[in-house]
Amino acid sequence: MRILALDGALARASAAVWSEGRVLAARSAEGARGQAVALPPMVAEVLAEAGIKATALDAVAAVVGPGGFTGIRAALALAQGLALAAGRPAIGVSTGEALAAGLPAALRATHAVWSVTDTRRGRVLLERFPTGSLVALGPPEPFALDALPVPEGPVALVGDAAPLVAAVLGDAALLTEALLPEAAAVAAVAALRLQGALAPRACLPLYVEPPAVKLPGAA
Repeated sequence: MRILALDGALARASAAVWSEGRVLAARSAEGARGQAVALPPMVAEVLAEAGIKATALDAVAAVVGPGGFTGIRAALALAQGLALAAGRPAIGVSTGEALAAGLPAALRATHAVWSVTDTRRGRVLLERFPTGSLVALGPPEPFALDALPVPEGPVALVGDAAPLVAAVLGDAALLTEALLPEAAAVAAVAALRLQGALAPRACLPLYVEPPAVKLPGAA
């Protein structure tokens, strides 16, 4: 199973070619949200390094959100275009799924996972995963930092808002180093979807709150 995975949802753009649990090639670039303009050359580089043509892929996967509006749309447009041209499925992966999948299995076996994305508007978007599972308890939900729920057991924090949430929850949560998604973990989740181990997810944007933009002339 060969999967090309893309991510531009948060402050890193990344691309990887993944095959049977092994990363054949990967690229990433740190930067502000919306940095997904770096993805097209990355895709060309990882496909060339892996020695794989797009038509030889089994699927193309991309992070659908939560995250930055521009980065998500750019990554999804690229993934959808590549999948259409290659005649392969385009698979969506949430930010939380990618971050949770990037944690060691031993940690996920003992801790629930809370994926928290910073909205930059004084709130975080919380996606919760029960212990040992990559199936979220529900869609991401917005919370103010002072209104976060109380964990019912050991919780591992992932996502770019994890340090903020860790400061609020204190000893009730474990701060991990998984702050930004990795394309290789995106591919691993997509593989589970192809195998039927996870429910399908369309390669379409996942927005919990409306974009922070105003139309011209709006009051």
